[in-house]
Amino acid sequence: MAKVQISARIDDVLKSAVERYCKSRGIVMNHFIQEALIDRLEELEDIEDLKRLRHEPTRPLTDVLGELELNVRP
Repeated sequence: MAKVQISARIDDVLKSAVERYCKSRGIVMNHFIQEALIDRLEELEDIEDLKRLRHEPTRPLTDVLGELELNVRP
């Protein structure tokens, strides 16, 4: 994957905190920020999935168990 540079303006206190955190744990700040962005995108995707799932109709448990061949009734 090609690497490109991005620029963002953030609070100087936040930048200092990230620098200290990365330095204290031996993490490269570029890697830390890239992982944070990936994590946030995944969270946003999960939120959209959850919204969609909330609107799906429910099914009776007996139907689900029957499909899974786990129905406990004779």
